[in-house]
Amino acid sequence: MGLFPLQIDPDVRVNLLEPKHALDLFKLVDSNRTHLREWLPFVDDYQSVTSATQFITRNRKESSGTKRLAMGIWVGEMLAGVVTYDYIDWSNRAALVGFWLGKSFQGKGIMTRTCSALVDLAFNELGLNRVEISCAFENRKCRLVPERLGFRHEGISRQKEWLYDHFVDTVSYGMLATDWKNRTV
Repeated sequence: MGLFPLQIDPDVRVNLLEPKHALDLFKLVDSNRTHLREWLPFVDDYQSVTSATQFITRNRKESSGTKRLAMGIWVGEMLAGVVTYDYIDWSNRAALVGFWLGKSFQGKGIMTRTCSALVDLAFNELGLNRVEISCAFENRKCRLVPERLGFRHEGISRQKEWLYDHFVDTVSYGMLATDWKNRTV
């Protein structure tokens, strides 16, 4: 896809994940296992570089970017996290964005700037009309990203996601292309 790499700022860029990134992805998950496990249900599935390779390969093969894009976030030369268009619904011109960062990269505005750039990309390059971000209701750090970007709180789904040994409520935020264009941030 000719839109990548996407330079967010001088130190941060987003690029499509490729199999050559599997070792770095595994190391990032492995070194952040406790931190990520609090809110992400997939962490226990990453027990080897092979599992990271499978994630990358599956995402590239399943849709070749037409329904899903998995991208790495690099700060300098270090893989810092992952951001995805989890599902691109072309018939309704909508996408769901998901993301996570390694603990040492949090609190620096990296994810807010990255998501802002991906929302711009969705509306201005991909021609989408709607972007949604959904996360666990109690995950305050995650919720701050769409809130800072002016997304509209659209609702809470009770016990929507199974997280290892319990259900969690999720909260959804939405942004429309017209709202993004007319926002004052």
